[in-house]
Amino acid sequence: MDIKVYDNKILFKREGEIVRISPCCKSAIRFESFFGGEVFEENFTLMPQEAECEITESERSVTIKTGGLSAKLEENGRVTFYKNDTAFLTEQNELAFNSGFRFFEEKDGSFQARVTFCANEGERFYGLGHEASDRFNLKGCSFDLRHVNAKCTIPFVYSSLGYGFIWNNPAVGSVELSNNRTRWSADATKKLDYIMVLGSPKEVSETLADLYGHAPVMPQWATGFWQSRLRYETQEDLLEVARRYKAEGLPLSAIICDYFHWSEQGDYKFDERYWQDVPAMARELHEMGTKLIVSMWPTINENSENYDYMLKNDMLISKTDGTNRVFNFYGPQAEIDVTNPKTREFVFGKLKENYLDNGVDALWFDEAEPEIHPEYFDKLKFHIGRGDEYGLIYPYYYSKMAYDGFKALGGEVPPTLTRCAYLGSQKFGALVWSGDIPSTFESLRQQVKAGLNMSMCGIPWWNTDIGGFWGGDTQSEEFRELIVRWFQYGVFSPVMRLHGNRNRHDEKKRDVKEPTGDPNEIWSFGERNYEILKDLIFLRERLRPYILKHMKTASEKGYPIMRPMFFDYFGDENCFDLGEQYMFGSDIIFAPIVNRGQTKKTVYLPQGEWILTKDKSEYTQGYHEINAGIDEFIAFVKKGSTVIECF
Repeated sequence: MDIKVYDNKILFKREGEIVRISPCCKSAIRFESFFGGEVFEENFTLMPQEAECEITESERSVTIKTGGLSAKLEENGRVTFYKNDTAFLTEQNELAFNSGFRFFEEKDGSFQARVTFCANEGERFYGLGHEASDRFNLKGCSFDLRHVNAKCTIPFVYSSLGYGFIWNNPAVGSVELSNNRTRWSADATKKLDYIMVLGSPKEVSETLADLYGHAPVMPQWATGFWQSRLRYETQEDLLEVARRYKAEGLPLSAIICDYFHWSEQGDYKFDERYWQDVPAMARELHEMGTKLIVSMWPTINENSENYDYMLKNDMLISKTDGTNRVFNFYGPQAEIDVTNPKTREFVFGKLKENYLDNGVDALWFDEAEPEIHPEYFDKLKFHIGRGDEYGLIYPYYYSKMAYDGFKALGGEVPPTLTRCAYLGSQKFGALVWSGDIPSTFESLRQQVKAGLNMSMCGIPWWNTDIGGFWGGDTQSEEFRELIVRWFQYGVFSPVMRLHGNRNRHDEKKRDVKEPTGDPNEIWSFGERNYEILKDLIFLRERLRPYILKHMKTASEKGYPIMRPMFFDYFGDENCFDLGEQYMFGSDIIFAPIVNRGQTKKTVYLPQGEWILTKDKSEYTQGYHEINAGIDEFIAFVKKGSTVIECF
């Protein structure tokens, strides 16, 4: 074997490939396979940590060990991972005679590559970001590794066998978590790069935070209720809503000004015809205790005052055919290239000048994938490299633009609401939401499972549009039932934000490019619902100290506040199949109603004593059927926890 051991690393060479294996944190081992004949340093968003390890050599293999995790490299190139000397993951050969480990094929100056592992009977997988697949356990599924609206790929899975697998590669590709194999593929890359992390869900979450960055502590104001709709057409429209919340005595932490408030896509400023005095609007909101958040898209066209400058200074995403139009929305649009540091500096300067200096408190980064049509990443060119090689990394730099800009201003860095994320986005205060999802009970059920999978990926701040984004008819009984059930779910989400494009019934029209849908405030869904939703907002208010405490834990340790049952009860086999109930912090179990007409649900309680919040009755471990009328929800609090006083 051509193997060298140096600086706590293993280097293995054979024709056409160089393999490097190294510790990158305690109980975490990194595997890299280079196809171009030489080793090069590229961490992407990973921040490797120093870790002690032991390396032992034998005649036909070499083994590296850190903590309870070890990896053995055999002379034929195969790698097997062990937990305390018991194998749990091994590469699967693709060719005869026990060979063909790792596939790569040259493709236009890069490589199409994949690695395949043997499947384990009974193994379950969780993670991969959010997608409306209606699956909690992802075993048996295959997924594209790409971002699109309502799908955010975080290339990480946690296994029920007690390990996490990080695909440290921002390339567009795919993953198969099938019954006959587990396979990770990249459409275009210079190397294979993955990290194996051993541990319980809490241990792996801590390691993820150490390797990719810790989220900041969420500001106290962000733990309250956020109001939004598509869209407030004028300054007076927005202020009227905020004033009514104030007059009704309803706490309102933030109100959002959505898209097409701007004069032109790419101008990053208010259209003065409809937003005549933004500083005065912001002052009035602040006096009411409400923050102002403004939407920003990465789109730009030649009508923007910034277009020529950005074009001449290579600040726009380009295509391999030399053009730059990648999205069509009210005409062909180019998009800014946030992987270029000059772009980030220039654009944030405009955001500061036109928004922040006028009283805006935080930003909403829409279209963060970035959204392009059609989905041709192989035809895109970023400052950082080819689109198919770096197609997942764009939202990371999008959030970095806001974080670096706010950081330079000093003071508190607010969260940035964003439609997509990547490994490490959490350290920039990325508050991810699940995109433009439909307003249906099916969608609500899907989002519960999607959010739990996202929570395992190192991104602790996540939320949905309460009520879904499109197709909601505020005058229908079905939607009025849905909005209550979704609002209940919103109370027990990291951020509680009402948003959506409601079906329009009002024929009143203004001379605006993008008209609004029907009203989407809590008084918009009938008198009975109004009273129910008011009570839920006040419940959220009472829960805010509890939420803030767990947001601090999320920052310190990487533990998400909304997480699967097995996160806290890893030894309980029942918890691995519970995709429609979850822990909200360490002391609350929430079981959302996700079906139309449903008024009861079976809930599983793990070891301990639990108090049902609606009547303070006590329960012990096991399955229990609980009733929940439309004005009730199902939540349990661990006996002895003071949070029961909030209910």
